[in-house]
Amino acid sequence: MGGTQICSTFAAEQRSKGRERKRSLLFLSDMSKSLQIVQIEEMLAAVMEGQDDLFVVDVKIKPTNNVKIFIDGDQGVSIDKCVKINRQLYKRIEEVAIWPEGDFSLEVSSPGIGEPLKLMRQYKKNIGRIVEVVKVDESKLQGKLLSADDETISLEETKGKNKKKEVIVHTISFDQIKTTIVQVTF
Repeated sequence: MGGTQICSTFAAEQRSKGRERKRSLLFLSDMSKSLQIVQIEEMLAAVMEGQDDLFVVDVKIKPTNNVKIFIDGDQGVSIDKCVKINRQLYKRIEEVAIWPEGDFSLEVSSPGIGEPLKLMRQYKKNIGRIVEVVKVDESKLQGKLLSADDETISLEETKGKNKKKEVIVHTISFDQIKTTIVQVTF
């Protein structure tokens, strides 16, 4: 009976070591992804040099080495610009051999409708448009984005119609905002 207990204790220790090893590998994996993102961001900055109207919104790497880059521009970004940046960046990634086997894919696009605003430059670009703000307390406000500065945004909400129409201007600090999404109106 004593031998059984020793075996189960040994097995439990091995399972524990296995979990620690997996956690360590996950940690390294996350760390290497961060280093890869930094490398890609540096290459992207070089590719986009001189195109001051464009800016990077986000860089993501999926577990399948699918690199997704979201760029935007003060006047929007064309498909042609996305294609040009994609081709130049793809070539650089291959030359540096971030993935030695060459096993990666690259997508360069604009953030798209329905994606939350992430940067001050996006807020400023969308002044005058209708946005929906979800606050950290999960309450929602919809209205025209009037202004944005380093600490707050101003939002004009219209309630009611005709004689019962009421216009309320909200000043919302960024620490109260969970997401802001531009609304498409027709």
